[in-house]
Amino acid sequence: MQKTISLCIIGKPNAGKSSLLNKLIGQKISIVTNKVQTTRSIITGIVTIKDTQLIILDTPGIFEPKKQLEKAMVRCAWSSLHGVDLVLLIIDSTKPIDQFTLQILKKLQTLKINLIFLLNKIDIPSQYTEEIENIIRSQFIDANIFKISVLNGENINNLLNYIQSQAELSPWLYEEDDVTNLPMRFLAAEITREQLFLNLHQELPYNLTVQTEMWQENNDKSIKIHQVIVVSKNSYKTIILGNNGCKIKEIGSKARIEMQLAFDCKIHLFLFVKVRELWENDPHSYSHMRLKQV
Repeated sequence: MQKTISLCIIGKPNAGKSSLLNKLIGQKISIVTNKVQTTRSIITGIVTIKDTQLIILDTPGIFEPKKQLEKAMVRCAWSSLHGVDLVLLIIDSTKPIDQFTLQILKKLQTLKINLIFLLNKIDIPSQYTEEIENIIRSQFIDANIFKISVLNGENINNLLNYIQSQAELSPWLYEEDDVTNLPMRFLAAEITREQLFLNLHQELPYNLTVQTEMWQENNDKSIKIHQVIVVSKNSYKTIILGNNGCKIKEIGSKARIEMQLAFDCKIHLFLFVKVRELWENDPHSYSHMRLKQV
């Protein structure tokens, strides 16, 4: 008999949400960097284990938003809680609970959801783990807490076993070997955006986006892709291009390799940079990110 369960992963930026999704799925679906606010929209991962199918939503980090884009991202994260069977709140156990995390806990108390708590990074000795657990139990008497390490996989199997135990009899929504329901054009844009994060380091302007403007499947089964990197200032464009275009060539080369691994075919990738002032405050710019207008 087939079983299905839907769940979402929420938490502050850099708590380990995307890494956890990839770990549960068993392959890379959501991009991961050491920068905050890497995930901008809901990323869906799918994994089928024996008779049980897990549909897992990775969400943008919850933080105090200022710009329109940031508000849309946080709204997206909170809206993901509705309609799923299980909510996983992931907390970085190497840092003390701050006021904003307390606000998140307070809001979660008001919601009628099936909630479990994940204390991540237990592979790193921390003086805060016990304190965090006590705070959670003071607000959620019957709290279900898992201490995990996404990095080395500690207690991930126990977490998976628990998730499977919560699944109910229901036909699978996807094929057994599906790993995501996201369009390939969207995944390609995310791969390029990841390489921008990884290769520009501290120079990276956070207010950029990547749009896949052309997707052409050729007779030889290769794919030709044109993408536009949108930035808000000419100075950002200069950084991305680099001297004589060397930086964008490097980024494009690395993104192409990642795409070929992800799509299992030859990729012809062409990157362009456009300046569009204040694009992040234009709700129409959210469509390709699958974010709703605030």
